[in-house]
Amino acid sequence: MLKYATLILFFSLALGTTIAQNPNTLSADEKKAGWKLLFNGKDFKGWHAYGAKDVGSAWVIDEGAIKLSVPERAGNKAKNGGDIVTDEEFSGDFELKAEWKVSKFANSGIFFFVKEAPQYKNMHDTGLELQVIDDKIYEGAAENTHRASDFFGVANARLREGNPQGEWNQIHFIVKKGKLTVYQNGFMVQEHDLNSKDWKDRIAKSGLAKAPIAKAIFSGRIGLQDWGSTVWYRNIKIHKL
Repeated sequence: MLKYATLILFFSLALGTTIAQNPNTLSADEKKAGWKLLFNGKDFKGWHAYGAKDVGSAWVIDEGAIKLSVPERAGNKAKNGGDIVTDEEFSGDFELKAEWKVSKFANSGIFFFVKEAPQYKNMHDTGLELQVIDDKIYEGAAENTHRASDFFGVANARLREGNPQGEWNQIHFIVKKGKLTVYQNGFMVQEHDLNSKDWKDRIAKSGLAKAPIAKAIFSGRIGLQDWGSTVWYRNIKIHKL
């Protein structure tokens, strides 16, 4: 009897955990700590097209996720797509959590410190990109700088811990007291001192050399990239530290 009671308790706890972790919701502890959802799971409230207003029609809501729907690979941009960013700008210390998954050979990115201004024609001219990608694109290739959780053109992830195409990946991005840390699926994959010569040199040699981040301005919008392939995002939440 004790054995069966233990099993019942186990499954009850497991079910309770599942319910508590439904996507696009905040737990009681998260609410108490001050976390805020950036995506409500239903519409694009709080988001707009980079450099424009309305979100392109290629972006849809699919089973509680933001989806860039591209039936066939569309080069660098999807028809009626375009990059999207949060209405709100964020400054100071914060942490962001999000989940993403990609279709076969898909390529995208989560952007931080995005500044919308006429001199920045593209989101990637201004924001720091955390790579979202199906790593199989580069399978067997010598190229090894554009994989999941790399900072595009800036720094490789220290570990390759991405889940394969079709599976959800979890990201935890933290800026605190001049330190930038990123976890992917529970593993630390990036760790940088934003005041160090190493970080400054990396930015100076990247495509962000003329962006505000090169002047140590770590504020702006959060962005999701359209790079012409199907990708999903959900459970996007932020906590000011």
